[in-house]
Amino acid sequence: MYNFPISYLNSNNGSGIIAFGEGNCILPAPTTPFSDLDGFIKKNTGNYIFGLLSYDLKNEFEKLSSNNSDESEFPAFYFWVPKYVVELKNESFTFLQGKQDAESSEFLNYLLEEETDQNFHSYNFNFQPRIDKNTYINNVEKLKKHIQLGNIYEVNFCQEYYAKNVEIKYPFDAYFKLNKITKAPFSAYMQLGNYSVFCGSPERFLKRTDNQLITEPIKGTSKRGVTEKEDLELKDILQNDPKEIAENVMIVDLVRNDLSKIALTNSVKVDELCKIYSFETVHQMISRVSCEVAPTTSFSEIIKATFPMGSMTGVPKIKAMRLIEEHESFKRGLYSGSVGYIKPNGDFDFNVVIRSLLYNKEKKYLSCSVGGAITHLSDPEKEYEECLTKVKRILDGMNE
Repeated sequence: MYNFPISYLNSNNGSGIIAFGEGNCILPAPTTPFSDLDGFIKKNTGNYIFGLLSYDLKNEFEKLSSNNSDESEFPAFYFWVPKYVVELKNESFTFLQGKQDAESSEFLNYLLEEETDQNFHSYNFNFQPRIDKNTYINNVEKLKKHIQLGNIYEVNFCQEYYAKNVEIKYPFDAYFKLNKITKAPFSAYMQLGNYSVFCGSPERFLKRTDNQLITEPIKGTSKRGVTEKEDLELKDILQNDPKEIAENVMIVDLVRNDLSKIALTNSVKVDELCKIYSFETVHQMISRVSCEVAPTTSFSEIIKATFPMGSMTGVPKIKAMRLIEEHESFKRGLYSGSVGYIKPNGDFDFNVVIRSLLYNKEKKYLSCSVGGAITHLSDPEKEYEECLTKVKRILDGMNE
């Protein structure tokens, strides 16, 4: 078991980026606000920086609070400068930071062995829902009343499944087993101290390349078909579903508004609207929105304008987040937050933490949360079944 910080961002197309080893870090403290991260980035100019952003950073960005149960206890943010950063392409390693030596070679060989070994352990996690079905349905009905009154138009409502007294002795094995289930383009494993995330995300939060920002919100989900005919039919149904299209378009409008806070005039564009992409277990409706920013726009300015991502909040955003706190039964923490990295030149790429297991090693606590968009067209019973479908594939797959 390796105790140093680790991050593996896995695109599931034969490429990825691996970071590991001790280095300078920054995390929240009474005297360390999020804006101090800009100074940390500047101080470590020329280095790769990896880290995480928890959903509850919203409380620092807006006049919001979180008083729900917080069993995972992930920090609001955590960034570090790894000793080694390695680009992986078709099992070929290129060192981007640090040098190939005995320490790095041993770790990379171990990682590659774990990735190619398909003899996974069975984990037998005993997950429990934090709320029962009736409570879930009642809360969806309450949120729909807010929609009917015009207080909000859409809200992402989530619930938590959790397991206690969990010991994960083989974290890479657990990650690669989850990855076999999900095979998602923004998959990630991250280990920072007592905190680990096993992430099978299909969604990009935000990417910066030079002065361009790209965000790719997902709204609209369908299961895959058993046969090719059924699969194409389900894909077509999703493409033409008025509820899913309405959800997606509303979130596109939200992220356009977020980006406009920092974008150069007239640079916000919708590059793709409601396009269907197919993944291992689901079809997803994805849009792409971009903008240009001034070269001097800092990382913290960009994150404060756009985070948390619209696909995990609602419309209007602040009111939706207030109602989320009132009706959800847990503090999201890293769930619906983000993990990613910043390049030496300031470019960055971050995902959305969904379809994930969050683990607090010290507390032996494992969390798997799930949610969906609630609109005036939502059927509470069907929303509950959709949550079960999403989470069951992960939990059953890990226990096989």
